Amino acid sequence: MTNSLLDIHPLIQAAFADGTPVVALESTIISHGMPYPQNVEMAIEVAARVQANGATPATVAIIGGKMKVGLTLDEIELLGKQGQKVTKVSRRDLPMMLVNGQLGATTVASTMIVAALAGIQIFATGGIGGVHRGATESFDISADLQELARTNVAVVCSGAKSILDIGLTLEYLETHGVPVVGFQTDDFPAFFTRKSGFGVDWRCDTEGSLAAMLHTKWSLPLRGGVIVANPVPTEFEADVKIIDRAVEKALRYAAEQRVHGKRITPFLLTEIEARTEGLSLKTNIQLVLNNAAVAARLAVAYMALKNKAL
Repeated sequence: MTNSLLDIHPLIQAAFADGTPVVALESTIISHGMPYPQNVEMAIEVAARVQANGATPATVAIIGGKMKVGLTLDEIELLGKQGQKVTKVSRRDLPMMLVNGQLGATTVASTMIVAALAGIQIFATGGIGGVHRGATESFDISADLQELARTNVAVVCSGAKSILDIGLTLEYLETHGVPVVGFQTDDFPAFFTRKSGFGVDWRCDTEGSLAAMLHTKWSLPLRGGVIVANPVPTEFEADVKIIDRAVEKALRYAAEQRVHGKRITPFLLTEIEARTEGLSLKTNIQLVLNNAAVAARLAVAYMALKNKAL
């Protein structure tokens, strides 16, 4: 799609031209999800994992008044070093960020928007946002969920972050018609752990069956995204008791400090990392790498189906 505010890296343009599948990657995970330099190292390794599985990685960010699709190493380094000084950008923030030319890191919601504008339908991330605990009073519900209901992008993730109310998150997705598909699992993962105590709507055991589901959904057409719930590999799963204790303590501390809004997720992840002595960070990195590999193979299978249908 032609858009003067969209800046697509030449490597991504070349991938589009020669029919190579492309996988979108968010940038909030770089600036707000991990400390420097692990965030930059992770971003580079994730891109390499996408390439190793047959697709081209396209990290999305807001830089110089443009929606950038595909970043240079210098741009990734900038996001990593600036960290939480970088503005976290969701749907509502996009217009003003572009007008002001500020440096912005895209969330799941805004990455989906930019990916769809560029023509990318497969996106790999860590975990989606959702309904926060206590939302019956705070009404704190991530814009990610609304975007999943309206934008045709499949999000490969390790479920919803364990700091959330996962039951209400799944109810919200059901209400808005967003399919939650478990990849080789019947259980909805809770980010650091493989199980949350809740199930998925459907299970697919191969990237090919996932691709067929996506192709059918969007051919009907049924507008909106799909959650591909991909658990962290067993060998990297965090101990559920350690994670639960850390989450509870982090939530109490956030309440004491009156942290809310955009600040709450990065604040809690930082607290959990400290309280697990780095265990959560190691798990976080491994689950993102795993999601990148699955997303790349899914993009390859989906491209093959699209080409066959032409």
